[in-house]
Amino acid sequence: MSVAFVKEPNEDQVEVLPDRELGSDPNLVTTRGLELIDSEIAALEKQLDEARAAGDKLAMATISRDLRYWQARHATAEIVVPPASVATVHFGSRVAIERDDGRRQLFQIVGIDEADPAEGLISYISPLAKSLMGKELGDVVKAGASDAEIVEILPDSTEAVSS
Repeated sequence: MSVAFVKEPNEDQVEVLPDRELGSDPNLVTTRGLELIDSEIAALEKQLDEARAAGDKLAMATISRDLRYWQARHATAEIVVPPASVATVHFGSRVAIERDDGRRQLFQIVGIDEADPAEGLISYISPLAKSLMGKELGDVVKAGASDAEIVEILPDSTEAVSS
C-alpha cells in the first residue's frame, strides 16, 4: 500500500480548524463596538503568544482561528455615526418601550458582535431592532408575541444599557 494512503500520527501536525462564519450582513458597529473588537484582537494575540511559548499546538490552532475571525470583523467594520436627532429610532439609539403588561425595557441597537440582549444591547438585524428602526415616539411595534409602545428615544451611549 502506498504511503500516501496511510495516515500516520504526527505530533507536530494539527488539523486546520475551519474559519468561523462571518455572515453576509454588513458589519455595522458603534464606536464602542469597534473598541470591543480591538480588545478581543489584543487578548487573542496575547493568548497566541502564550500558547506558542507553551508549545500548545491545539490552543494555537483554536486561537489563530478566532484571531482570523476578529481581524476580518475589524477589517470589514463600518462605524455608524448616529445622527444627533432623537426624533426617530436608528442604529445606536437607545429606545425605551412599554409592553402591554406594563413592563418598561430599555434597549440599544448595536452591531452583531456587540449584541448582548441580557444587557439590553440588541443587534440591528434582530426582529425587535428591525421593528423599531425608523419609528418615532408613541409608535407601537411588534415586540415578541405582543406589541409595545416606544416611550423614549435617547441618543447613542458608549456605556452598556440594562433592561
